[in-house]
Formats: sequence, C-alpha cells, structure tokens
Amino acid sequence: MATSKAHHDSDDKGIEKQDKEITFYPRGLNIIWGNDNRYWRIPNPNDAKNPEVPAELIQVSWLEVTGSTLLEAGKKYNIKFYLSLKSDAFGWNGCQVYLMAKIGRRGKYKWTKVTIKDQTTRSEENKCTPFPAEDFEIEVPESANDEESRRLFFGLYEVWSGKWKGGLQIHKAVVTKI
Repeated sequence: MATSKAHHDSDDKGIEKQDKEITFYPRGLNIIWGNDNRYWRIPNPNDAKNPEVPAELIQVSWLEVTGSTLLEAGKKYNIKFYLSLKSDAFGWNGCQVYLMAKIGRRGKYKWTKVTIKDQTTRSEENKCTPFPAEDFEIEVPESANDEESRRLFFGLYEVWSGKWKGGLQIHKAVVTKI
C-alpha cells in the first residue's frame, strides 16, 4: 500500500563515512517515489548498511535517486553507482541514464550519460556493476571555505523519456577521494 509520503528521504544510518570513501547504501539516498511500494522496494532500517540488500525499482517513468554530503576543499572525488538489472528488467533498451553532480547549491552541474542496459549486460545477471564504467570526477574548489560551498549534490536520473522501466537494483553509491 502507498504511504502518505511518496518519496524516500535519506537516512543517515544508510551512509558510511571512512577516510577516503563515503558509501551511500539505498536507505542513505533520496529516492523519488521510494516510499510507494508500487514503484520501489527499499531495504528496511535493519538492513540500512547491508550491501546484499539493494533498493529494487518495480516500475517508474521518473527515475531520480540523489545523495548529498560535505567534502573537503581543494580535493577531487570520483562518483559511482553500483547497479544490477534483474532478469525481468524492462524499459532500458536505448534508455539514456544521466549521472549528474555539482558542488554547492549554486554550482554548475557536470554530467555523463550511459545506457544502463549496454553496461550491465557485460557482467553476470544480478551482479553489481559500477556505473559509469569510466571515472566520473568532480573537484571541490580550493576557495570553498564554508559548508554550503563544499556540499556535493549528485544523482542518477532518467526523467526525460517518459518510458516506464523496472527491474533496476541499486546496491550503493560511492564517493571516493582521489
């Protein structure tokens, strides 16, 4: 049954911060339509940091999964999502998915687009694949001296095609200091 709040908001218990790496497990991400079980299966709070329990997309026409964290000024970071497609996945053929990121609310977005179906079919079915395969780097300016100017906003988007899609599993997103 749908809940009164359709979107899943990030839970800090789903974020793991280490020296050079910040891992966002599914509960640590903002997922549009994530609280509506007609569209998503989100791990329960007991599995907040369990990489074996992905968020599973049932069906949406608007894919928007985002995260945010404070970073260190003057450093570069690499961003990856770890995804898999179920055997019954649909709607991904020819579908361009964007990974976008910016530093600070007023920052300019950097983006890359990839066809998930092309990238994930290279591995075994249901095996977690890094997305994008190539590095996706963003740099925090040396002059970023307050929290607002050091905050990374990033996300995975497919909101333009209007096509229904499903069967995507999101295992985690990782931000790594280079």
